[in-house]
Amino acid sequence: MRGDAVTESFQYDGYRAGAVSRIIGLHMDYYLDVWTFGAPFESNLARDLGSDLMGSITIDGLEGYGAGAHLRWFIVSDKARGTGLGGQLMARAMDFVDARDYRRTYLTTFKGLDAARSLYERHDFTLTQEEAADPWSGTVGLQRFDRVRM
Repeated sequence: MRGDAVTESFQYDGYRAGAVSRIIGLHMDYYLDVWTFGAPFESNLARDLGSDLMGSITIDGLEGYGAGAHLRWFIVSDKARGTGLGGQLMARAMDFVDARDYRRTYLTTFKGLDAARSLYERHDFTLTQEEAADPWSGTVGLQRFDRVRM
C-alpha cells in the first residue's frame, strides 16, 4: 500500500521551472545506471521533450483567497494556435480555480492581443484597469482583467 499513500499525496499542478531538466534527470538516473543509455539517449530525450511543449498556463494561487488567483504565463505555440488548445488550457485553469473556490482570478496583459482577449472574455474576465506604462518594455501599456465569481 506504500504506492497508494505516496500517489495520494501528489497533485498535478502543471509545469514548474526546471521540470523538463528534472524529467531528463530521472530518465538518465535510471536508464544510464540500469541500461547504460548515454548521451545519445539524453540528447534525443531533451529534443523530444522540448519539441512537445505546445503551450502553458499557470495559476499562482498564493493570494487566491485574498487578492485573487493570478493567471500567468499563458501562451500556445505557433503550431497550436487556432487548434483549440488555448481554450482547453483556459477551461482547465478555470476549473482549477473554481474547484478551490477562488472568488477572484486576475491576469495582466497588453492591448493588441485580440485573440487572447476574446478568450479571456469568453471565460468571464473583464478589463478592469489600463495603464500607459508596462513592466516588460515600457512601450505596450498594461491591461488588467479580472474574473469575479459570486
